[in-house]
Amino acid sequence: MPADVNALLQLPRDEAFKQWLGVPGEWVEEPNVRRGGESGVKRIMTTTGKMLYRKQQVGHTYRSLQHPLGYPTSMREAAALRACAELQVIAPIVVYADCRKVSGTWHALLVTEALDGFSSLEDCYARGADQQWGEALHLRILHEIGCTLARFNLGRWQHGCLRMKHVFVRVQGEKVEIGVLDLEKSRQRITAIRAARHDIRQLRRRSEWNDKLWQAFLEGYAETFGADFKKV
Repeated sequence: MPADVNALLQLPRDEAFKQWLGVPGEWVEEPNVRRGGESGVKRIMTTTGKMLYRKQQVGHTYRSLQHPLGYPTSMREAAALRACAELQVIAPIVVYADCRKVSGTWHALLVTEALDGFSSLEDCYARGADQQWGEALHLRILHEIGCTLARFNLGRWQHGCLRMKHVFVRVQGEKVEIGVLDLEKSRQRITAIRAARHDIRQLRRRSEWNDKLWQAFLEGYAETFGADFKKV
């Protein structure tokens, strides 16, 4: 049965968690065992025909100064996704997020909207979209990726696991939009420079961009990040 989002959001907390978990769906990411528990993602549909993604976790936690005994990674991801909206960074919209302990073990749910019309940069390259774009548009896309990551880092947020599959692109005519995904390892650093340094170095190691493409990314990043980019 599809999810009636409005009705689900009106339910008491414990009942809402149970009902969200009970919405049928299909696995798009089979549960993997790590971080002391399981985490997987199902695709579910709403009564209005909208597609949502439900990340469900059991005992899948991280530790921090704030949560030395562990806390669900999806709750950290929900915080990062909500921050994206404030930082003008396109990311999946959080529909529902909550967690609870059952017999001493954390159970968590994170429901988000799909990024309609977007494709990961990894998929774009795999199907040869960059050849269809042409050099000028490809360079502009890389420039916009730099601008997007800079806005995220300026909020002192660090993606933490940045790869081509986490950067999403939508091109409609002359309009280029960039989104980010998989913020499960994201966290806020003490300074924007630390967040920037980590993500840029990580992206440099994992990208296969030539010098010209990398320079387009850096120009977009520096343009948005400002004078402090020299310290990165």
